[in-house]
Amino acid sequence: MSVSQRLLKSEVSDRHMNGKEETSVKLLEAILSNQNMNQAYKRVYRNKGASGVDGVTIEALKQYLKDNKDELRQRIRTRQYRPQAALRVEIPKENGKMRKLGIPTVVDRVVQQAIHQVLSPIFETQFSDFSYGFRPGRSCEMAIIQSLEFLNDGYDWVVDIDLERFFDTVHHDKLMRIISNTIDDGDVISLIRKYLVSGVMVKGKYEHTPVGTPQGGNLSPLLSNIMLNELDKELEERGLRFTRYADDALIFVKSEKAAHRVMASVTKFIEGKLGLIVNSEKSRIVRPKAMKFLGFGYFYDNRTRRYAVRPHENSVQKFQRRLKQLTKRSWSVSLDYRILKLKQVIYGWVNYFRLSHMKKKMAQVDSKLRARIRVIIWKQWKVAKKQIQSLIQLGIPREEAKGLTYCRKGYRYIGLSKVINRAISNKRLSQRGLPSVSAYYLKVHTVI
Repeated sequence: MSVSQRLLKSEVSDRHMNGKEETSVKLLEAILSNQNMNQAYKRVYRNKGASGVDGVTIEALKQYLKDNKDELRQRIRTRQYRPQAALRVEIPKENGKMRKLGIPTVVDRVVQQAIHQVLSPIFETQFSDFSYGFRPGRSCEMAIIQSLEFLNDGYDWVVDIDLERFFDTVHHDKLMRIISNTIDDGDVISLIRKYLVSGVMVKGKYEHTPVGTPQGGNLSPLLSNIMLNELDKELEERGLRFTRYADDALIFVKSEKAAHRVMASVTKFIEGKLGLIVNSEKSRIVRPKAMKFLGFGYFYDNRTRRYAVRPHENSVQKFQRRLKQLTKRSWSVSLDYRILKLKQVIYGWVNYFRLSHMKKKMAQVDSKLRARIRVIIWKQWKVAKKQIQSLIQLGIPREEAKGLTYCRKGYRYIGLSKVINRAISNKRLSQRGLPSVSAYYLKVHTVI
């Protein structure tokens, strides 16, 4: 049993005072306990990740904590601890824009994780059954299944709410007030606020963070759920059907008129009560066929007369681009290593979309992938003499082998030619370790 579970089950006896929960054991001491801190260190070390602004690496973390753990705890207890600024990095989004991330120092990540482990079980009891993001025992797959249940129950007008730069616009005072309604430990409240206002380093220059909770910190997912749980409670009180994964929220109604009414009233609540910004350009009222949620697209299956899902076209294109990167002829790695990386990407992608109907699409992906691998093998043979000998060894008559070798066609022609397909057959590629995307999909596909 984890320290946070024991905190809920035995160490803490809750009583209500002035609408708050007061605990017989200080939450801060549970956060700073040896077991909880060790568990936090192990989680941070397992997740690896880059160094923060201080340059301390994940490999040096263990020794640092060993040498400084008592001082670290004392500084936190006396409110003298000051988190360092997060390191700002940007990663590209699908729409061509950049997503801003904040990388805390490895020590700050451990402290944030320790806070998360104690507070998460407390707030979990308050969270909605229709919230699926960044919660234990919940997943994207569950959110997709729930959305299909609503659609197939006849709630097929969808209000797609898009929050503009959610992590950058969270109002600190509103968030801390919500947390204080549950947590009656001033030391913990103070520590959380310090992380919110610790700032970021952008190209060597410090920037204040008067609003927002930087993406990338171990505490940010929990804080986002605490904030957006206020939206969940409002939707439940109105009797609305919804599915939320982090800041992606869909509300399901039965008519266009109801959808417009809900869009207007929910937008007013989000902006007025929560102080967040609804992106009016991206928020929209849609039918299932125009939806994109967590990378999935929706369609009506005439055979079953029910709505079903498949990977959205953008998701397929992104997958194919990744496979293309891993099969670049200019990438000088062994075939074994290349196949290993392909396996990791293919298995991860197909497992994520295993609820989808995509047999035909995966067969097309397979065909393109094999053609590119055949070209890589062909190029590895390098000179004409080696190419002819290799083709003969693989059962191709000498004249056909010469014909392909001296045909002066480009690599695309080579990869699709009947000769190279016979020589490097699907069976041989499979024996070499190359996974079949469509075969693996059929193996893991889940019918709902």
